[in-house]
Amino acid sequence: MQRRKFVNVAAAAAAGAGLAACATGTTQSGARSPFAVKTSTIPIVGSDEVFPVRRIYCIGRNYRAHSIEMGSNPDREPPFFFQKPTDAIQYVPVGTVADHPYPTLTKNYHYEVELVAAIGKGGRNIPVAQALDHVYGYTLGLDMTRRDLQRAMGDEKKPWEIGKSFDHSAVLGAIHRVPQVGHFRNGQIWLKVNGTIKQTSDLQMMIWSVAEQIANLSLANELFPGDIIYSGTPENVGPVVRGDVIEIHIDRLPNLSVKIV
Repeated sequence: MQRRKFVNVAAAAAAGAGLAACATGTTQSGARSPFAVKTSTIPIVGSDEVFPVRRIYCIGRNYRAHSIEMGSNPDREPPFFFQKPTDAIQYVPVGTVADHPYPTLTKNYHYEVELVAAIGKGGRNIPVAQALDHVYGYTLGLDMTRRDLQRAMGDEKKPWEIGKSFDHSAVLGAIHRVPQVGHFRNGQIWLKVNGTIKQTSDLQMMIWSVAEQIANLSLANELFPGDIIYSGTPENVGPVVRGDVIEIHIDRLPNLSVKIV
């Protein structure tokens, strides 16, 4: 059966129409496009629908110990966010070990395991108390990072997009809807490389909760259905090389694995 686009509210329907049209070489207004543009979608567990990704937001330094290891003072730092392009997504099916290409330009390629929240209802100035009502579902993912490039750009006071926003840098699994898994306020999160634990923590150790992240993001940008949020990584990020196998885990979600090639 052909998968349908995920549609939640009128805004999503309009956005979905535009995405589908671009994929067939026409714009939403009906004008022809000179080329087709591939859109990014994520399968929804227990459904033939897919979640169309509008924007990828990522919060930086959201676990205290990780913030310290990155040279920051978490007690005085407000939340900050960066973005990845939607075509940076690498979807990994459960039960597979997907090949993940080692990127160009780097000699220090790092893993970061994260909980990912998928937005199903948009808005501006969303109160923290209502923020989780805007979540459609969750998955787990990797914010892969060219650390040497990120640090070099930071040292030069330049944007470090090249260290974060590149092909395959947003690894994730299928979306689990909130009625299936509930919300994630606590629970173990870990990452292994070649079977050895490298990162381990609890989701309750986040400095800013998922609800607080949504509320803060909605002050800067109107959120829409199809937005996803990478909610930060625990301490002990580190490098991988070709041949390494990464396995990631969050309680109540199936593990995901990739092999660096």
